[in-house]
Amino acid sequence: MSEPEVLLELKDLCKYFPVRSGLFKQHLSLLKAVDGVSLKIYRGEAFGLVGESGCGKTTLGKMIAGLYHPTKGQIMFNGTDLAALKDNARRRYCRDIQMIFQDPYSSLNPRMTIEEIISEPMIVNKTHKGAEIGKRVEHLLNCVGLASAYKNRYPHEFSGGQRQRIGIARALAVNPKLIVCDEAVSALDVSIQAQILNLLCDLKDEFKLTYLFIAHGLAAVKHISDRIGVMYLGSMVEVAPKEAIYDAPQHPYTRALISAIPIMDPHKRKQRILLQGDLPSPIDPPTGCRFAGRCFERCAFATDAQHLLPCADNHLVACSAITHQCTDAA
Repeated sequence: MSEPEVLLELKDLCKYFPVRSGLFKQHLSLLKAVDGVSLKIYRGEAFGLVGESGCGKTTLGKMIAGLYHPTKGQIMFNGTDLAALKDNARRRYCRDIQMIFQDPYSSLNPRMTIEEIISEPMIVNKTHKGAEIGKRVEHLLNCVGLASAYKNRYPHEFSGGQRQRIGIARALAVNPKLIVCDEAVSALDVSIQAQILNLLCDLKDEFKLTYLFIAHGLAAVKHISDRIGVMYLGSMVEVAPKEAIYDAPQHPYTRALISAIPIMDPHKRKQRILLQGDLPSPIDPPTGCRFAGRCFERCAFATDAQHLLPCADNHLVACSAITHQCTDAA
C-alpha cells in the first residue's frame, strides 16, 4: 500500500527565543521552545498534537501558520520550503494555511462587523470581488451554523461558542488547504466543545480540509484526530494512529498522559501513573533523554540522544529502551 500524499513536512524545525535581562537588555541565553521537530502531515487527515503546557505546541503551530519565523529547519508545504521564503513570497502561501485561535473573545476585532471580519481575508487575498463577497459571507455563516442575518452584528453580541464559529468561518473564507486549530475548544463550555468538534469534523469532509489540531484535552483530540503526536519539552516523543496512542502507548510520558484520562464508570478503577519532579527548563534542557529525570522506568539509555524511530507499523517513538525491545523482538 502506497504512502498517502504528504501535504506538510517539518524537518528538524527549531524556534529559539532570546532571554534578555538588565538595563541594556543583555542577551543571556536561549529559550528552546521548539527543538528539532520532524513530522509529516498527510493531505486530508486530522493530526492531533498534545502535550502539557509549555511543551511548544502553540509555537509550532504559529511557525506553520507564518506568525513566527523558525530559527532553523524546514517547513515543506506542497513541496515548497516556507521557512526559506522572504515575506513577499511567503504571503502567496498564507491563504492556504489558516488558523483558528484559542480565545474567541480576543481573536475578533470588536470594531468590525461580522461581515467585515469574514470578508477581510477575501479582500486582502483578492479571491472574491464585489457582490461575490457578500454571498460568500452568507454561505460561510450558514456552513458554521449561524444565520446570515447576523452579518451586520458585532462580536460582543455573540456567545463564546458563536464567536468561535465566526472564527472558523473566517478561516474558511479563502479556501485553505490546511487549518491550524490552536486549542480551538479549550476556552468553551463542555457542551459547546462537542458542538464545535462535530462542526469541524463536518467541515473537514465538506471542504476537503487538513487539520493540525493542537490541544491538551485528550478526549477532544481522540474525537477528531486520525493520528496523534505527543510533544514534551519542545520535541516529539511519539507519533502514531490514535488507536495505538490510546490503546497501546509506548513512550512513558504518553502512558502517563493516558493514565490521567478519567473513567466515567464510578465502579471501575484506573491505575494512575504519577510523574516525579518538575518539568525541566527549556532554557537549559537536559542532555540525552529529556524525560529521564521524570521517567518511572530507569533504563540504560538516559544519556543517549533520543530520536523518533519505528517500533511498529506507523508507530514512531523517541525512547531507546522501547525501540531496542522492538528490535530484539523482531
